[in-house]
Amino acid sequence: MTTTFVLIRHGAHDLLGREVAGRMDGVGLNAAGHAQAAGLSERLKRRRIAAIYSGPLQRVRETAAPLGRHLGMAVAVNPAFDEIDFGRWTGAAFDTVREDPSWDRWNRRRGVASCPGGESFTEVHARVARGLADLAQRHPEQAVAVVTHGDVIKAAVGLALGLPLDCHDRFEIEPASLSVLLYGAWGTKLLKLNEEPAS
Repeated sequence: MTTTFVLIRHGAHDLLGREVAGRMDGVGLNAAGHAQAAGLSERLKRRRIAAIYSGPLQRVRETAAPLGRHLGMAVAVNPAFDEIDFGRWTGAAFDTVREDPSWDRWNRRRGVASCPGGESFTEVHARVARGLADLAQRHPEQAVAVVTHGDVIKAAVGLALGLPLDCHDRFEIEPASLSVLLYGAWGTKLLKLNEEPAS
């Protein structure tokens, strides 16, 4: 039995590329992000989505909401697909954290590095693996939408491809992009990666 996971990164917000938003409260989609979220429901209307799950943060729930309305189903919040806990980097400008040697180590050595006061990528990888396995058990032979964050999707794709954790930066996950995994007892296969963001 297999489960198809449609992995969706949240839409654009005003801190994108400027600050480490992490798990900050009150970071919602901007106008472009809302347009992307609306476009996602159009792109997915022909897929037979059985359930929609999202991480708990506002920008993710706002991205998932139009799809839920379009398909007439509730969006279930699942903490397995929460953003990385960036610890003391949360809310910091990228120009500032780039001066921190720990930031460079975090981005080059994800297999061993941790966010100061936050998570390691190993921990993120493990919770994403558990989350996917749990949803696969709940939804055999179904397609499930999971709305989450770029690095969380990278963890899921890395699992599918058997990539070392340090290879997370060898592919991109754009805001409002789609990636698709086929998950079965035999393993996981990547079907689509970083499909063009909705506009």
